[in-house]
Amino acid sequence: MENTSTPTHCPYCALQCGMNITPLPQGGVEVTERADFPVNRGALCGKGRTAAEVLSPAVRLTTPLVREGGRLVEASWPEALDRIAGRLAATRERYGPDAVGVFGGGGLTNEKAYALGKFARVVLGTSQIDYNGRFCMSSAAAAGTKAFGLDRGLPFPLEDIPRTGCVILVGSNLAETMPPSLRFFTELRENGGTLIVVDPRRTRTAEQADLHLSPRPGTDLALALGLLHLVVAEGRTDEEYIRERTTGWEEARAAAMAHWPEYVERITGVPVPLLREAVRMFCEPEAAMVLTARGPEQQSKGTDTVGAWINLCLATGRAGRPLSGYGCLTGQGNGQGGREHGQKADQLPGYRKLDDPAARRHVAGVWGVDPDSLPGPGRSAYELLDALGGDVRALLLMGSNPVVSAPRAAHIEGRLRSLDFLAVADVVLSETAELADVVLPVTQWAEETGTTTSLEGRVLLRRRAVAPPPGVHSDLYVLHELAGRLGVEKDFPTDPEEVFGELRRASAGGPADYSGITYRRLAEENGVFWPCPEEPAGTTQADGGEPAGTAEADGGEPDRGALPGDAAGAGAAPPAVVHPGTPRLFLDRFATPDGRARFVAVAHRATAEEPDAEYPLLLTTGRVVAQYQSGAQTRRVAELNAAAPGPFVELHPRLAARLGAADGDPLAVVSRRGRAVAPARITDTIRPDTVFMPFHWPGEGRANTLTNPALDPTSRMPEFKSCAVRVEVVPRS
Repeated sequence: MENTSTPTHCPYCALQCGMNITPLPQGGVEVTERADFPVNRGALCGKGRTAAEVLSPAVRLTTPLVREGGRLVEASWPEALDRIAGRLAATRERYGPDAVGVFGGGGLTNEKAYALGKFARVVLGTSQIDYNGRFCMSSAAAAGTKAFGLDRGLPFPLEDIPRTGCVILVGSNLAETMPPSLRFFTELRENGGTLIVVDPRRTRTAEQADLHLSPRPGTDLALALGLLHLVVAEGRTDEEYIRERTTGWEEARAAAMAHWPEYVERITGVPVPLLREAVRMFCEPEAAMVLTARGPEQQSKGTDTVGAWINLCLATGRAGRPLSGYGCLTGQGNGQGGREHGQKADQLPGYRKLDDPAARRHVAGVWGVDPDSLPGPGRSAYELLDALGGDVRALLLMGSNPVVSAPRAAHIEGRLRSLDFLAVADVVLSETAELADVVLPVTQWAEETGTTTSLEGRVLLRRRAVAPPPGVHSDLYVLHELAGRLGVEKDFPTDPEEVFGELRRASAGGPADYSGITYRRLAEENGVFWPCPEEPAGTTQADGGEPAGTAEADGGEPDRGALPGDAAGAGAAPPAVVHPGTPRLFLDRFATPDGRARFVAVAHRATAEEPDAEYPLLLTTGRVVAQYQSGAQTRRVAELNAAAPGPFVELHPRLAARLGAADGDPLAVVSRRGRAVAPARITDTIRPDTVFMPFHWPGEGRANTLTNPALDPTSRMPEFKSCAVRVEVVPRS
């Protein structure tokens, strides 16, 4: 019998590239291109091509582990689950429900994220839940919600990018972080459009640009305000659009006019002629876009920074119009869906707010609990990790590796070690799992079915292609078993389609409405863009129309019961008329009460930690093409390790000469939080006042030992992208 291929999606970044998985006769599986998926059209990066290697039992967890005598030893599933449930229950009984914390991940499917949030609030009764996506897109989400009333990474499909006139790409090295997406920007330029890249480094992405602006790390806010100042001064505002579709312009304009070009040049280091050229390139075409990534977002003023770039779009009439707008390049595989369905400290499914009484009533109705029994908002990700061993005595962690990924990582490692009890569910024995009292081996992408939501807001179906190794279970099984042991005998199904059916009911009427989406539709349509409400027969909705701007944000709709396509009725025919999904948001109105976008007046302020005599340089961090996030999975793939074997310190030749450092010399980078050591990589593609380190590795080269946990006051995003350091040459032994 011939082996059959299963169409599915990559486990890594938010592009969620389409791929096929084929079991091989001799064992293992083969990953091949899938040309029918519009995002990657068959292209795969090295991480995607080699993703199947992490399925091997040789590199992943296959049996539960429990700590005995200081060592992790193999155990049975009942023993491991009993131990977790017993310790969580004892902690809750002795110290109260908020003494138990839950920490999730942006790689969990929508079903897992939904079930984890429900488990925390219904079974444990704790408010102490957040996830590592807080470290990735939260500032853009906060700014987008302020301006537009709704956060979805991209309010348009990637296929619109080649057809616009100009793109300003701020703080993204997508040629390395999501290589298949570079094609859209290459096509943009081939079609006569222009690309402006804003980055302190001349990255592989910046080398593709028509104009590269290289600001000092932490000054993107001043740069955006300076560009808006020039737009006003040169008479390039769209006054009719501002009058008809926005509010708050007078205050935002006044704030921008305080940032005159020469002042901005002194702050950012970007020459005034380049500022003027950027404004010309952005304003002359009929359509244009601004896209941000972690560069401007991972700052203690990230929400204001993204808000300033949105203001630039609004002032020039470049939002809510075809082929124009602001978008965030979401990073993690399910970073978008992960923040929509309840594993964030302040949110309920459907992107509802936890402190909204109507939202609580709706979701509590779906869950069959008293709304008053649901806890209120808890701590954000860093604040939760910082509280470990204090107010929070026990932690259940799924799909995250904060020992490597959290800012001030040595401190967070110490907090994890100080816990009374730590349980981790993961695919591999990560650096965080190594500290746990119980480790559970769980299934991964090709071994399970579930949905993710890409950076476009496109809900996708990942399909199970192979069986997991014996002894490996899904996260849904873990939550089902723990819930039963903790006194909730039902309502935590293990079938992902059944969980998705409940998610649809919980999201119905919310800003991120999935109620019209079914597994069948996802399979047949190559994904569906939210919002996609269930519609009664005889109604329809045009692309980009009213649901994008008028989705009920108060969550006031009652539970509507089973929806067509739920697992309970998966064989039933879908309704005669279905909502087509919403690829393009805001074309008619924004998702604010009055339908208008909001300018937000912001002003430049310094980073939380500026250089001084003791720490005279700035450190910025990021990724390399062959590794992903904390590297927990990619560092187990030989081909990827050969391409990127370890950390390094990138520095300018002038700085290297001043230090007396040669290429490959071990360098110590020292901040107020610690010291990291890695080989020098000397290049003229970085500013002389800045050093760069990738953050994928643990140990002495761990970049996040150095980073500053100063938090944005709105998003609670840590300031990963800028901190004061000094660099020293380490004598070779």
